[in-house]
Amino acid sequence: MEFAQNYIESARFEFERYKTLGDRTFEQLSEDDLQWAYAATDNSIAVIVKHMVGNMRSRWTNFLTEDGEKKWRFREKEFTLPPVSKSETIVLWNSGWDCLFHALDQVSESNFNQKIKIRNEEHTLVEAINRQLAHYANHVGQIVLLGKMRKGKDWISLSIPKGGSVSFNKEKFGTDLNE
Repeated sequence: MEFAQNYIESARFEFERYKTLGDRTFEQLSEDDLQWAYAATDNSIAVIVKHMVGNMRSRWTNFLTEDGEKKWRFREKEFTLPPVSKSETIVLWNSGWDCLFHALDQVSESNFNQKIKIRNEEHTLVEAINRQLAHYANHVGQIVLLGKMRKGKDWISLSIPKGGSVSFNKEKFGTDLNE
């Protein structure tokens, strides 16, 4: 497999993994949970989603031909007036990811070495994608942590739960790796 194809498939897999973490968090939360913020100066999950989607639409719309910081983006507004309902939040969330995945579908061997601009700084395609992957991983981590804080003891782990490593390893490897 060529490097370009392998890289795009790998990046897409990781983006899908982070989207799924968000999706599985939303499944556990109520509308009130999505609006909750730890402190008045902090962002709620709904605000984080609005910011992420603003970033996604800006970065991924025409990303091969236009700067990733669009003139129509007003970043500061992303931190005000978040979606109110859970369904609105999820629709918004999915629209951002759809924009991203559509853009990744445009990458091929023929344009893989094209330079990408973000805020008038030139990036290789790999650098631009890695930058966004790290940004979204950070925000999805915030979403998951806020969800976990909100649900407390009722939180359903999105990975191996505390105390579950031995049984996970036995299932995965047929033995406890620490024996």
